[in-house]
Amino acid sequence: MDQVIRVLVVDDSAYVRKVIKQMLSRSPLIEVVGVARDGKEALDLVEQLKPDVVTLDLIMPNMNGIEFLREQMLRRPLPVIIVSIASESGETALEALDAGAVEFVQKPTALATEKVFEISDELIQKVKAAANVKLSNLPTNPNSQVKSPVVHQIRSGIIDIVVMGISTGGPQALSFLIPQLPENFPIPVAIVLHMPVGYTEMYAKRLNEISPLKVVEAKEKDPVIPGTVLIAPAGRHLSFMRQSDGVVITHLDARPFDTLHRPSVDVLFQSAAEVFADRVLGVIMTGMGSDGKQGAAWIKSHGGLIFTEAEESCVVYGMPRSVEEAGLSDKSIPLSQITAAIMEVL
Repeated sequence: MDQVIRVLVVDDSAYVRKVIKQMLSRSPLIEVVGVARDGKEALDLVEQLKPDVVTLDLIMPNMNGIEFLREQMLRRPLPVIIVSIASESGETALEALDAGAVEFVQKPTALATEKVFEISDELIQKVKAAANVKLSNLPTNPNSQVKSPVVHQIRSGIIDIVVMGISTGGPQALSFLIPQLPENFPIPVAIVLHMPVGYTEMYAKRLNEISPLKVVEAKEKDPVIPGTVLIAPAGRHLSFMRQSDGVVITHLDARPFDTLHRPSVDVLFQSAAEVFADRVLGVIMTGMGSDGKQGAAWIKSHGGLIFTEAEESCVVYGMPRSVEEAGLSDKSIPLSQITAAIMEVL
């Protein structure tokens, strides 16, 4: 029998505390050991109950979620999942990731049972993953970056595009990695990052502020051009189409419907292989599950390259592991060396 994961639920709404408790109680491997109404109460209960994981609302009286996170991470770092509504706390949620939160889930706003159960599966999965994260691998303070490499006259070598797939620990890892790519980076970058709907645009804007390259949330028919980093919008798959004039543009779609994630790394990688053939570098980074494994197989079958993040730097070694174990990785690289490895290919 696996060890039961002890969870503390923090939210100022009695209704939400009750719903989250019910949602998590559907798993025999999770026990809600306590509930707190604000950050102050949560700090005391973490001390008393020693939970393995905390689910945290952000907007609360007395002490809000960010204040709790900063204080708790100083006392004893532990995995925290933000449960919040994008429209109420979007910027704050991104701040929470900087402060050490590992994941976030959209708060159930509707009373509709099926909606709550939908979120329930996601929350259970994320709590189980959070219980096993390596918090020490979360890159902190993404704004104090290693300086971008100064590279003169870089030419695209054997690749025409870099595609990346990333999940748990992703926002922090990308905030570390993307600012290191130089302003004259000669090819486009496209990224699928598993995030709830409502956050990817804000995240792209924040990443753009700290990066030499232009970072945007992808829109329909965006040109796929050098010097631009395209982030797939949450809720839509990102793929590519080559026009008759040779220019490659983006396409956003809810289909296919049968993927575990939308956007899916598999969909992005498959499309990149079909449009750019053997001139694709796929990079699979920290995250739970195996999204990207099939996509990596597509890239490899078309003659492209696959890099995976090494276990030693992953917050969750799930997605890279699935690619490694399938024998699809050309190189396993710690986060701190991925930029250099990409530059080498160029």
